Amino acid sequence: MKMLSRSMFLRAGTALILAGGNESRSALAQGNYRLGTGDKLKVTVFGEEDASGEYEIDASGAISARLIGRVQIKGMTVAEVEQLLIDQYKGRGFFRNPRISIELTNLRPFFILGEVEKRGSYPYVNGLTVAQAVAIAGGYTYRASRTRITIQRVGASKEEPAGEDTEVRPGDIVRVPERFF
Repeated sequence: MKMLSRSMFLRAGTALILAGGNESRSALAQGNYRLGTGDKLKVTVFGEEDASGEYEIDASGAISARLIGRVQIKGMTVAEVEQLLIDQYKGRGFFRNPRISIELTNLRPFFILGEVEKRGSYPYVNGLTVAQAVAIAGGYTYRASRTRITIQRVGASKEEPAGEDTEVRPGDIVRVPERFF
């Protein structure tokens, strides 16, 4: 049986926290989730409470980490941010061997527009589908087209067709158009 180092254990633990017990969130479970504006993190620097804290990624893609200031993390994975913070704390002489754990406490919201009762942004829920997103938004209006729904993924410039069983990811924009009579 292979033994895990403390660092590997912490990263594996972080991946499990992110998965939230839902196997369909494969990007989260594998640690491939890319952080973005609106995501919230809890950073724990073991044995150094003054350096630990909770942060929300701002519109510029940065957090203001205690002791080291603004750090750009948009587009990085949790493991990459852990390593970046370790390097920053070491490089600036704050700690010789910092042990850091990061927990993703809240994912950025998703957005739903068009022919739903309550358009807007909503907190992301693991395993969310288009049908569930519509239900969260109060359901379809009587003019809604259920066959021409589109979704725009974070970072994509174009919308793509979506069905009610299409997965919605944090930051996605779901659009329910008006049907033709």
